[in-house]
Amino acid sequence: SRSERFRQLAGVFELARDFPPGARILLIDDIYTTGATAEQAATILIEAGAGSVALLTLSRAYDRKKVLAI
Repeated sequence: SRSERFRQLAGVFELARDFPPGARILLIDDIYTTGATAEQAATILIEAGAGSVALLTLSRAYDRKKVLAI
């Protein structure tokens, strides 16, 4: 579930190197499902001093049952 995914990713990311304060950062991910990966990564970057964090994904996962209900 979405909440389980957020719990699984808590504390998983850490910075490998510093970046200039206020840097504008673009995260690139192959698929957006729950948003947990992007949110956790962006949180770490913002806390480390990023000026902004944007996300680019190549595809979006949908819950087939919800799509068919529309």
